[in-house]
Amino acid sequence: MLEPQRVFSDYIADHGLKQTPQRRLIAQVFFATDKHLTTEELYAKVRAVDAGVGQATVYRTLKLMCEAGLAKEMHFGDGTARYEPVLDETHHDHLICTQCGKNIEVMDETIETLQETLARNHDFILTSHRMYLYGICSGCRKPLKK
Repeated sequence: MLEPQRVFSDYIADHGLKQTPQRRLIAQVFFATDKHLTTEELYAKVRAVDAGVGQATVYRTLKLMCEAGLAKEMHFGDGTARYEPVLDETHHDHLICTQCGKNIEVMDETIETLQETLARNHDFILTSHRMYLYGICSGCRKPLKK
């Protein structure tokens, strides 16, 4: 994929919107993250760089990035929407700790092949899928040290 900032700038221009310094900053902070962010977490990270950026601007910019195909809304079963950058076409699934919320992205060709086989066996054409596996991570399973 092309540089996400450039793709976002092109999307904004193509839709007759203004390319503001705030939008550029929000996109820069979002694409630099390595975790799934809530809108509030993204807002806090942006405000740490520029306290003048408003919460509504963060929400609207994140929505634009989703519309541009550069961000994806994720739901991990806790009632909170999180967002991840879509920087390439690599599909991944998620292991989610129900204790601490830790989220591990995983890719397993065996599981992908099994899903395709399952669909084919039921005369079903897959267009997309998401798989979330919930459990307790090793850190949460360790007894508290005294």
